[in-house]
Amino acid sequence: MGADAESRTGVGRDRTPPGAARGDAPTLDELRRRMAAIPGRGAAAAERIPLGSELRRESLAVPPALAELLPDGGLARGSVVAYNGTSSLLAGVLAAVTEGGGHAAVVGVPRLGLLAAVEMGAQLQRLAVVADPGPDPVEVAAVLLDGLDLVVLGLGGVAVPPARARVIAARTRNKGATLVVTNGGWANPSLRLDTRVAGYAGLGAGRGRLRSVCLEVDVRSKAGPPRRGRIALRPRAGRVEWVSLETLAPAVETPDTRGAAS
Repeated sequence: MGADAESRTGVGRDRTPPGAARGDAPTLDELRRRMAAIPGRGAAAAERIPLGSELRRESLAVPPALAELLPDGGLARGSVVAYNGTSSLLAGVLAAVTEGGGHAAVVGVPRLGLLAAVEMGAQLQRLAVVADPGPDPVEVAAVLLDGLDLVVLGLGGVAVPPARARVIAARTRNKGATLVVTNGGWANPSLRLDTRVAGYAGLGAGRGRLRSVCLEVDVRSKAGPPRRGRIALRPRAGRVEWVSLETLAPAVETPDTRGAAS
């Protein structure tokens, strides 16, 4: 594995595999028709409003190394998660959800590495990509929440007004879906996740074989104390595996450490 190992392992580089069509942004009416046609969700899910107690018991799967840091052991259904950091974590979450049989969508994140997600186990037949959602990506995401388990929404550096954020959060809760927002501002999310690359193993002086990438993950939730840990992403037998390295002392939350998603 040479110096371009990230592109081959999917760790850290953004590539779209052949055949993953992006195309023009679909209309909202077309999206609504597609959501209604999804087996197991669609119209049936839209008509059923989960109870709060049910939502607390259910969560979407994430890579096991990340699950150790999350208060619910996964991403709670009905919640909004504000995320800031490397796209590798988003790829891993999408992989875990779709590999487990769930349906997901990515809205307004055109540089997300789908090849990385595939190498982590993602099933592309259960993943919709709306790279260019038009002038109102939040509305597109709101429609997708009707029929999918997970929606990842890129805000393009824009802060969503608190009143609208509350409306979308209520819709997310009522549909029993999970919304992850990134690259923008979102008031009062259920969970905040921040990652940064803490180091690489295997490269020396710009040459060599990349063996792993270390991510430092900060977790802040409404329900418990903040947590911090380190996770390694390592290629193995054609896949990228997640390995828990250590749990660190929790970060002290200050106004300067809330990240871009605040």
